[in-house]
Amino acid sequence: MAKKRPQTKAAKAQLKDGPIPVVGAREPCPCGSGRRYKACHGRAAAHAVTELVQRPFEGLAGECDWVALRELVPAATAELTLKDGLPEGVPSVTLATVLPMAWPALRRDDGSVLLALQNDTSSGDLSRDLADTLRRALTAEPGNPVAAQRVPADGPRLQDLLDPDAAFTPVVHSGFEFWVPDAQNASAEVTASLERANAAAIPTALLSGTDAAYWCETPEKNHLRWVMPYPEEKLLDALTRLHAAGTSSLGEGTRLVGSFRAHGLTVPVWDLPSAMGAEECEKPAAEFAERLTAALAVDAPLTGDERRARGGLTNRQVTLS
Repeated sequence: MAKKRPQTKAAKAQLKDGPIPVVGAREPCPCGSGRRYKACHGRAAAHAVTELVQRPFEGLAGECDWVALRELVPAATAELTLKDGLPEGVPSVTLATVLPMAWPALRRDDGSVLLALQNDTSSGDLSRDLADTLRRALTAEPGNPVAAQRVPADGPRLQDLLDPDAAFTPVVHSGFEFWVPDAQNASAEVTASLERANAAAIPTALLSGTDAAYWCETPEKNHLRWVMPYPEEKLLDALTRLHAAGTSSLGEGTRLVGSFRAHGLTVPVWDLPSAMGAEECEKPAAEFAERLTAALAVDAPLTGDERRARGGLTNRQVTLS
């Protein structure tokens, strides 16, 4: 039997007044105990997680692109429109995939706000967590990042703050230079973070002729990952019909390899030849969209061949969130 580790003086540290901020699970707990957050106050926070919201972006304009920017795209931004308009002194609010030093949000010197989408959050409702960060960013002092914190269960959600009729138009970037208006005068810490992020970013592009279809380049092969808004079972049946008929590919050398679930939506994935760039995907993807629309309209039961094809597709399905 393992001996109980003696409690150190640091481990006996008492909490300071006020809430303990959320940090990475393996980082030192902000309470000063000397232990990792996950073994200290993170343990209580984990038990206090609210019930998981399966589709946190449902009801927002561009739900499929929200999911893509959360799970698939390294570097992208999108302008956000608030229901009640921008507060005085805030010229713009921009959603970003990530920010330097994993900041949840940043109030720039000019008063504009950047809100990060890919950060870990403290509850089961990603929309509520992001809305809380956004509200605090709108009133933060210019030139300061916004820290993470646990969110009240009755706080507003993004659906309460954003204009549902405003377009959501992602802009995919080749790197993270959008972090700093003047990269040459950035601090050494931000510059180092920028260089690391750029080196790790997978080249990605949004197809222009279809909704929420994202091409990406990897060393061995390229991929197309397409976030779709249709009910999962209906979509899988439609993909199955096309797969069994030999029409699920995007052309020679391409293959529908399966799908994954992310934030309540299904994301089919195709393997592509390394020589097939984003532009070469545009026409085949548009043609596939037409075939898929026709397949979605079919209500007949699956045939034996189609049921076998469906089993192959669902066996390769995973859930990211």
